[in-house]
Amino acid sequence: MLEWKPISSGLRPVPTPAATSIIWTVTVVTAFALVTAFNLLDGHGDPTLDLVTLSILVALLSTGARLTAAPGTALLCWLVLNAFATAPIGVLTWEGAYDLVRLVCLLASAGIGTVVARIGHARAAYQRLTP
Repeated sequence: MLEWKPISSGLRPVPTPAATSIIWTVTVVTAFALVTAFNLLDGHGDPTLDLVTLSILVALLSTGARLTAAPGTALLCWLVLNAFATAPIGVLTWEGAYDLVRLVCLLASAGIGTVVARIGHARAAYQRLTP
């Protein structure tokens, strides 16, 4: 079924966020590429660099997403980090507090990125609309 929406040419005060499926697809592809690049450059050493880089990636990608996409974005990055950056490679494991800290770190990055972007967009829209 088609849903008709009017096309407005007027000024949009706040940009609409990207679709969650697009954010998740871009997240998985870029996270996998980053972890693969780090594995090729420095081997399967300390995954802390991978976690920091993925946290920055999640925060950047979440600037164009809805807040409801944050848990899925963090979970997808944690899956890539757990499966391909920590030993044994290719096996999902759960190491209690260690994995919980990584998951919370990624979730916080996604939430902070989304909230900061939404506040920035709202502030810019307010400044555009007020004389």
